[in-house]
This record gives sequence, C-alpha cells and structure tokens, in this order.
Amino acid sequence: MLEQSNNNEQPVIPDKRYFTIGEVSDLCGVKPHVLRYWEQEFSELSPSKRRGNRRYYQRHEVLLIRQIRELLYEQGYTIGGARAHMASESKEGIGHCQQLICQMIADLEDISDLLK
Repeated sequence: MLEQSNNNEQPVIPDKRYFTIGEVSDLCGVKPHVLRYWEQEFSELSPSKRRGNRRYYQRHEVLLIRQIRELLYEQGYTIGGARAHMASESKEGIGHCQQLICQMIADLEDISDLLK
C-alpha cells in the first residue's frame, strides 16, 4: 500500500499519446502489478498491447486510473463499490448529455424557424 501522507498531489500528465506501465505507475502512485490487477477488475481499463505484450496507456486511461485510485485509496471504496460508483456516474453523464443534445436540437429548430 501507499503511505497516506504523500498521496494528495500527483504529477502533471505530460502531453504524450502513449505511456508505458512504468510511467503510469509514477504518474498515478500505483505499482505496476496493481495496474495489471485493475485491468482484470475494471473493464473500462484496457491499455493497448504491443511488442512482447507491453502495455501502452492513453491519457484517458491515466485519468481513469487516477479516479480508481482515489475511489479505492482515499474514499475507501471496495473494488466492487468503485466499479458500481463509476457505472452510476457513467449513466448520469449519459443522461446529462442527452438533455444537452435535446436542448441544442430545440435551439437549432428555433434558429431554423427564424431564418425561414
């Protein structure tokens, strides 16, 4: 486990397309074996694998790992609880996006009527 005293600040994510498991480990404060385990537990986390089964993470996956880490280590969720929390957040986000899309459609229809 990590010491709780130095978990608050995490380094800035560099502007790169792909990150190795070692880089992600340093950026997120999680050991590589924990990252490999989380891949099995969280279906959203699936880095691409290349030569020799090496993992390459993208920026959105690094952000996801930081979110998982916060839920597990700082908020005290279990893995199942973190998985459920992330699923409910995802559903809420989709609902919010649908509302925004409906509002934009209504606005575009109003603009279309004004132009006619």
